[in-house]
Amino acid sequence: MAPEWRALSSTGAEVDLEPCGDGPVLARHACVVVDADGVQHPVTRPVVALCTCGRSQRRPWCDSTHKSVRRSPTSGA
Repeated sequence: MAPEWRALSSTGAEVDLEPCGDGPVLARHACVVVDADGVQHPVTRPVVALCTCGRSQRRPWCDSTHKSVRRSPTSGA
């Protein structure tokens, strides 16, 4: 499943993303996260956790909902 967002640096280049097992993806040194609707979410920290389970109430940010959601290898969610 493709992410519903893009994490961009101050130059507009996509930043490297680090998957965290069955949890979020970490974006380091991003300045903005752009969601699927084109809304820009300013980043104010050096590292942010981005939701991959699709159930966060704070999307695109991870709110740890993945900890209560059991994923199956075939469902992806």
